[in-house]
Amino acid sequence: MASKIKKGDKVVVLAGKDKGKTGQVLQVIPTETKALVQGINLVRKHQKQTASQDAGIFTKEAPIHLSNLAVADKAGKPTRVGFQIKDGVKTRVAKSTGDQIDG
Repeated sequence: MASKIKKGDKVVVLAGKDKGKTGQVLQVIPTETKALVQGINLVRKHQKQTASQDAGIFTKEAPIHLSNLAVADKAGKPTRVGFQIKDGVKTRVAKSTGDQIDG
């Protein structure tokens, strides 16, 4: 099955502590059905000092489940994703507007 959310997509968070926020997908993890989104689901990581890295508390993105994300259309509103075949090429289409999704 083709993935509806891909790396580089602009997405809207539908549920959780960051509900309503938008961000860009940095990585999709299909085996866990999760994605890393820039600036979303931030967690604090305590890092021990190593030879190559200093100690400290760092903030980084944690994976968020794909069911809590929706692709943003051109207006920035969440939309469902459909597929359309034109001239033998399969493209992703926004269900709300019918516009083609870039990415």
